[in-house]
Amino acid sequence: MTVTLKDVANRAGVSTSAVSRTFTDGASVSVKMRQKVRKAANELGYSPNFLARSLTTRRTKLIGLVSNNFHNPIFLEVFDLFTRSLQDRGLRPLLVNLSNETDPENSVRMLRQYSVDGVIVASSTLPPAFSKAFRDKMIPVVNTFGRHSSNPEVHVVGIDNIEAGRMAARELVARGYKSIAFLGGPEAATSTQDRLQGF
Repeated sequence: MTVTLKDVANRAGVSTSAVSRTFTDGASVSVKMRQKVRKAANELGYSPNFLARSLTTRRTKLIGLVSNNFHNPIFLEVFDLFTRSLQDRGLRPLLVNLSNETDPENSVRMLRQYSVDGVIVASSTLPPAFSKAFRDKMIPVVNTFGRHSSNPEVHVVGIDNIEAGRMAARELVARGYKSIAFLGGPEAATSTQDRLQGF
């Protein structure tokens, strides 16, 4: 049987609002009260239901982490870093695989069903329409691995692929290499073309 906030209040001999404040970041509660409530909660095995709390706060602390790069091994490290960083900030990552998704509106509908507080698009190959679709529905969005732009339509964290190609070539030349080749991803990919141009 699930232990409720009321069960903890009864065990601690306090009001349910005192229990609620104890488990709410920044809420005013005395040290003595906090210790009493936490002791009762530990004895009963109580854990706050953050999804239930979101009904009153209107914040789920869920962040959609969407990608279609699951076949790329480097993204395992990317997802590891993103999820740990979000959790360290008290947020909850919701990993969503858009590998077979072609309609941005479907992904928006799916993430709205979970009432996410924001979305991180972690992909170098999803079209910009996906990020714009979240923005248009007033869902805060950051596009990571997006193309460099002096006038982005959404918040973008990316690299200047042309300059990255130049930097790679300069480094190889500086090290004395004479016979240099460029190996990139799919030829049609804009990022590959940009890096090749810089190289």
